[in-house]
Amino acid sequence: MRKPVLKDSTLVVRDRVALITFGRDDVRNALTGTELVEDLLQTLAWVNSAEEVSVLVMTGAGSAFSSGGNVREMRDKSGIFGGSVQQIQDQYRRGIQRIPLAMEATEVPLIAAVNGPAIGAGFDLACMCDLRLASSSAVMGETFVNLGIIPGDGGAWFLQRLIGYQRAAELTLTGRLITAPEALNLGIVLEVTEPENLLGRALELAAQIAAKPPRATRLTKRLLKYAQRGTLPDFLDLCACFQGMAHHTDDHAEAVTAFLEKRPGNYSGS
Repeated sequence: MRKPVLKDSTLVVRDRVALITFGRDDVRNALTGTELVEDLLQTLAWVNSAEEVSVLVMTGAGSAFSSGGNVREMRDKSGIFGGSVQQIQDQYRRGIQRIPLAMEATEVPLIAAVNGPAIGAGFDLACMCDLRLASSSAVMGETFVNLGIIPGDGGAWFLQRLIGYQRAAELTLTGRLITAPEALNLGIVLEVTEPENLLGRALELAAQIAAKPPRATRLTKRLLKYAQRGTLPDFLDLCACFQGMAHHTDDHAEAVTAFLEKRPGNYSGS
């Protein structure tokens, strides 16, 4: 599968790390009324098939990570927000709701570098990632209720799994904004950096992961996701299956040899 050509984002790959940068700062990287949803979906499908990629980092160009839904479109009842109840339902299902399904199915680790405001669906997008780093200037919020709507992209499913039901309920039902330090305290983000250091730190973390045996990394990511929804007996069966696969890779043999020889591994992805 060829590397996708994106319309409202840029995609670069270096040393097994892919970086997608949302490029619609004119609308604060809103996910509706732009091509950002399609860009992201194409990228997620591509990284699943791209053996040369071990990690995907996402961030926003300009002032915001993502402002979520375009409020002017809500006012005008246009785009995803227009039509009958049935039409809006279908537009959500065939539009923005494809993102959580694609994110959950992505085999490589996903890192969000939250460079600025991550609001509503933009906040949920960050919460769908495996790891989140934030700029000290970032603000975040599960703000749907402030506009008289609900988290239609699945945010109520992701947030409570991230920080627990009670804290997720408080944020979702009040719609309040939180700062990067509070997000760190709540466990929403892993680290907070100065704005100028954010992307470098995210790529550094991505490089640490990308330096590991590629097949083992993908199998481990799949196990982590399955552990959230499977029973323990079924999970252990899957672990045994994946472990058998891992033991028969060339990279396992190389990793063992490198460990015994006290040197970095040189992995081929086979």
